[in-house]
Amino acid sequence: MKSLGIGLIGTGFMGKAHALAFGAAKAVMGDVPDSHLAVLCDTPADKAAQMADQFGFAHATDDWKSLVASPDVDIVSITTPNTLHFDMAIAAIKAGKHVYCEKPLALTLDQAREMRDTARAAGVKTMVGYNYIKNPAFTHACRLVQSGEIGNIVHFRGWVDEDYQADPSLPWTWRAKLSDAGLGALGDLGCHLVSMAYGLVGPIESLIADMQTVHATRPLADGTGRANVENEDTASALVRFANGVQGSLSTSRSAWGRKNRLAWEVHGTKGMICFDQERMNELQIYRNTGDTSQQGFTTILTGPEHPPYGQFCPAPGHQLGFNDLKVIEATALLRAIRDKHAAYPDFDHAYEFEKTIHAIALSARNGLRVSLSDL
Repeated sequence: MKSLGIGLIGTGFMGKAHALAFGAAKAVMGDVPDSHLAVLCDTPADKAAQMADQFGFAHATDDWKSLVASPDVDIVSITTPNTLHFDMAIAAIKAGKHVYCEKPLALTLDQAREMRDTARAAGVKTMVGYNYIKNPAFTHACRLVQSGEIGNIVHFRGWVDEDYQADPSLPWTWRAKLSDAGLGALGDLGCHLVSMAYGLVGPIESLIADMQTVHATRPLADGTGRANVENEDTASALVRFANGVQGSLSTSRSAWGRKNRLAWEVHGTKGMICFDQERMNELQIYRNTGDTSQQGFTTILTGPEHPPYGQFCPAPGHQLGFNDLKVIEATALLRAIRDKHAAYPDFDHAYEFEKTIHAIALSARNGLRVSLSDL
């Protein structure tokens, strides 16, 4: 097949991650369709030109609509603030482009549903940036669970904590505004935890939840006053999975000292498995077999036995990083386009993940248990 042209919108943290991922996918993974960095969009135009040169894109523009319309672009990567995802994705899909969109899909569940349905109808391939579930440690944990290594699953406990909004003196940004960010800690962090819970235990059936805004206002960056924080800093939920397993999910963007503690425990009748993204190359597993005086947690360091780790490094314990997970993600999309199958997670999967965070917000507002089938 022809080389696939990449169009990237946005050049921040995620924009750079996407550019690096597409640039490295074939070199790392080998059996990947050819792609090239075709068009980059950012504003103003001089910044777009500078970043296109830095990232290695052939062309630059400050007009995302021209990028979407460009015949040189086959895949549109969207790494903009949340409020822009919907319009950009819908336009790209209607132009016949494949779409790689960062999470969350959109500000509202209705918008996310329309994105899903539009992609289905167009037959294009989509990918959503839930890259933590591409971690070889996580996929190995899923295999261990599915093989019955820790018996029947009885409970899931997960939490995701960061401290990027813990300091009350930090200035107000778009992340605090419902019309720009949508949900707060749930949309930024909690959805990642949900994606892991789904992979390990399955879909969530219902939940009851609470949430809070820790810092009700923040100073404006220009020093002219303060503005309201319109979304949540923390959220917690008691969940019931469709298979009957119960669990809990907790999310905070105001947890001092936590940088990316995306962590969980999955409990079974024969043991348990633990993971913490801050130590992303390790799993802890406990098996209740053998002499009780010698039972304890075993540390599994990821290595070539946990694919696709070996594509990056032939030596166990040498560690993968965040951007390596984006390479795995981009590879999955490129192969899905070539092989004409769904990528994972695509808009369908992301919509199911994001139903949970919107259910948490709804339950927190009305104080009632929410069934996801009602959304």
